[in-house]
Amino acid sequence: MVSERFNSAIEKLYKAFHYGLLNPECCNHCAVGNICDNTDSWKHLTDVHGSTTLNYVGLVNENFGRRFYGYTPAELLGIEAAFLKGCGYSLPLTSKSKRPKDFRNKDSLFNGLCSAVAYLCILEGVPDIMDYSSMFDFEPENSRGFASEMG
Repeated sequence: MVSERFNSAIEKLYKAFHYGLLNPECCNHCAVGNICDNTDSWKHLTDVHGSTTLNYVGLVNENFGRRFYGYTPAELLGIEAAFLKGCGYSLPLTSKSKRPKDFRNKDSLFNGLCSAVAYLCILEGVPDIMDYSSMFDFEPENSRGFASEMG
């Protein structure tokens, strides 16, 4: 069973992706911005977008056990880092960071979304819900295989 925070995050990310509201370069509309109801208050937990290093404010909140939309400050930074890396950014995000040519490209955003969801699954302790490879797992019916039947 997954938590309410997980279901809520997945729903928000799904809607943001399908309604064109996912933007890796905007703190209100990136992965964590969407999870946090399109607010940017989470950005004050670190000094650089895409960094997983908590600043003083982030450390204080982390040490007091504060959670934002169910996630600790460190977890939020991890989600965002996974999203940005998946989109093709080098981190932390600076003016010299590698960036995708078109940050609104649906393929890039989908890759970022998959990375963020995979990280959310790790936090939840569940298998990656975006991993479709198990759909293709099978045991061959015989040892000859398809190629020998065709030839």
